[in-house]
Amino acid sequence: MSCIKCNSDRVIGILGKSGDRYNHIYKGKQYDGYAPFDIGIGGGDYIQFNYCLECGQIQDKFPKGDPVVEEYDDVEEVDYEGNYC
Repeated sequence: MSCIKCNSDRVIGILGKSGDRYNHIYKGKQYDGYAPFDIGIGGGDYIQFNYCLECGQIQDKFPKGDPVVEEYDDVEEVDYEGNYC
């Protein structure tokens, strides 16, 4: 497989089982539960995607819409790495 952005052959496949322990922070709101299927990283119990070790591009079609999840919780501000400030 070649990267869709830089054409490198340094593409790695990632697979992890998260069950209902998936978490993301989006626009200052936190979601806990199953991974959403609509953001390009797998969904449900599994996180699964390919990304390029050369340029960092996730191998999928973009742009994606907003995640569709049941509910978000308010959180404190976070930095670009998702750490609470």
